[in-house]
Amino acid sequence: MNFLIVFITFFLMEGFTWTVHKYVMHGFLWSLHRDHHDHSSDPPLEKNDYFFVIFAIPAIALMYFGTINDFNILFYIGIGITLYGMSYFFVHDIFIHQRVKFLKDTKNPYLLAIRRAHKQHHKHINKEDGECFGFLWVPIKYFKMYFNKDKA
Repeated sequence: MNFLIVFITFFLMEGFTWTVHKYVMHGFLWSLHRDHHDHSSDPPLEKNDYFFVIFAIPAIALMYFGTINDFNILFYIGIGITLYGMSYFFVHDIFIHQRVKFLKDTKNPYLLAIRRAHKQHHKHINKEDGECFGFLWVPIKYFKMYFNKDKA
């Protein structure tokens, strides 16, 4: 049952992430996210990196309160959020933005589709007119670009 709670939380985080990215990061907290879309420099840390802390606080709090009187559902929800955050870090910061050179020359269609969708998101340098706000779930058209590539 605990594994199921972690899995469902991880899965639901994709919708939560899409909503926060579109309406918070590209909304009232654009001042923190703007430098992530600014391609004029490539500093090792951005204001956007504060979101790591902002999103880690609820996960840590849930894990803490989930252990006060034995392990309860809050702990496992916190674990699901943390695992999603770790996945986000590895895929977004390491794979997509190449903060650490890893899988740079991949041929994996799924990873290429994620990278392409994120590039489409970053072609917009302002907070309006964005697209592809998701993370692990990307529009099917980006998968078709790579799965059908060799069948022509």
